Amino acid sequence: MTPHQRRRIYLMRHGSVTYFDDQGKPFLPEQVPLNELGRQQATAAGKVFAQAGLHFDRVIVSGLPRTVETATRVLAETGQQIELEQWPDLEELRGGKLSAIPDESLKEAFVGAFDGLVPEDKQFLGGETIGQLLDRVHPCIDRLRADQSWDTVLLVLHGGVNRAILSYALTNQRLFLGNLAQTAGCINAIDVGAVHADWVVRIVNYSPISELQGESRHTTMEVLLEQYRKSRGL
Repeated sequence: MTPHQRRRIYLMRHGSVTYFDDQGKPFLPEQVPLNELGRQQATAAGKVFAQAGLHFDRVIVSGLPRTVETATRVLAETGQQIELEQWPDLEELRGGKLSAIPDESLKEAFVGAFDGLVPEDKQFLGGETIGQLLDRVHPCIDRLRADQSWDTVLLVLHGGVNRAILSYALTNQRLFLGNLAQTAGCINAIDVGAVHADWVVRIVNYSPISELQGESRHTTMEVLLEQYRKSRGL
């Protein structure tokens, strides 16, 4: 490998899941599997990789079931048999107790962590802050880049985590750009060089199952907020 040859990170968000029931009551986010749409999204992404003849040297997931299932379905389409690496530090932003959030604070709690350039002290659903997310995500990416044993890696992670990684790649700084959309099942592509500042963001938020993403102009958290409001009769 020459000093100027870049390596490729394919960064996916897991496929769609169902976080709330019809009454707006939450399921445990650590346990939710892909729903039918999510399975279709994962399979569609796998077909894109298969058609391109891509070979992954490593596949890394957070370990939460929705990332494991997405990666497994992707690999089923590519025909690769490769052991998934589980990196728990790449789990999604961890929220607090929804029941503890006052009605008047719900909107900020749900969408505030994904609004523009987000301050590090901003909490997600009354729980983990953006700064705490960056504290665990950035070292993981630095460690991955320092390992010279791979050329092409697939990461299957989460919307908030992906924003942290993309923000790092776009700015080479400790910033969090909350309004970087990450559609369920989407694919991003980032090239990295030997020098830490050498990032090239190639693809952002490509959705194989809906290339023009015309179904909605709402964010994921806006949709989830409206679903949860039902449980409070709002």
